Amino acid sequence: MSGHRDGCRFLRSKSDLLVALFALTSDPSIAIVKDCYHIFINLSADETLHQVLLADVKVLPVLLKRVLDPEYLFSDQICTILSNLTRHLKTCKTVFQVLQEEVGLAQLVEVFCTEGYNKKANFNYLSPLLSNLTQLPEARNYIMDKDRCVIQRLLPFTQYQASAVRRGGVVGTLRNCCFDHAHHEWLLSDAVDILPFLLLPLAGPEELTEEENEGLPVDLQYLPEDKKREEDPDIRKMLLETLLLLTATRAGRNTLKEKNVYYIMREFHRWEKDVHVTAACEKLVEVLIGDEPEQGMENLLEVEIPEDVEVKLKEGCFLFSHRLHQGWILKRILLLTN
Repeated sequence: MSGHRDGCRFLRSKSDLLVALFALTSDPSIAIVKDCYHIFINLSADETLHQVLLADVKVLPVLLKRVLDPEYLFSDQICTILSNLTRHLKTCKTVFQVLQEEVGLAQLVEVFCTEGYNKKANFNYLSPLLSNLTQLPEARNYIMDKDRCVIQRLLPFTQYQASAVRRGGVVGTLRNCCFDHAHHEWLLSDAVDILPFLLLPLAGPEELTEEENEGLPVDLQYLPEDKKREEDPDIRKMLLETLLLLTATRAGRNTLKEKNVYYIMREFHRWEKDVHVTAACEKLVEVLIGDEPEQGMENLLEVEIPEDVEVKLKEGCFLFSHRLHQGWILKRILLLTN
């Protein structure tokens, strides 16, 4: 029943049954517990059940406590449920609030970054959970707290070959963090050095000239002949979108130009076959080789959008990641009208 929308909607009105099912996640039978978690994964994928699960069944305190248990058998299933529950802003706020009250985001990051924390779980789905949580300014502020060294711990996972879920969630987290342009200079500085971690998955084995190589970050210079690019097109697209966000400010644009990012993008564009990823690459290249915006528009994320244009954008095809791309869509519209 939970695998179909109609079944989920029926169960939504049966909160007593859901409470009983959740109680069975403590059953001594592993088979029963496993089935119950699968039910709640399915239910949590339906947005209309989120409030029932949070308010009536009260799943969060129990799940958060269990996920920190290094011996718990079903931590990965819990991570999936938490990831589902944070996809939408309203419930994401509730999850973050309870998370901070019960265990704290610091604990989840520690679990995520500690290899072998639980030998029965891989915690890969903590990655999309972190990405979802960074919809919220308070979560982004925590991730980019200069005294905590959190974002630096996440950066190596952009090349974590064992799991595309983990790589994608971390890249999504970085993309959301880069929406806060006030942190761009810090992110690009030696204190974080985010640029190589975004570029390496996009770089290939192509030979560059000595001059082109010398301007690149050290980790991008003279890559081996067997260097492979990120295999997942969605992750490649997110990486490009993150780089594009970093060019929103003059300082960011100057850094990417000084670090010869264009040459990595040139070779990437020749290699890329996915039309959507290619389009994202071309947007970035336009900024890298284009003239500086006119005075008053240097920060492309602060450009005010005319009300009629904003209405058209919301009604059109720009709903996916609309918040991140709004400034860039406007820029292209302004270029056309000029």
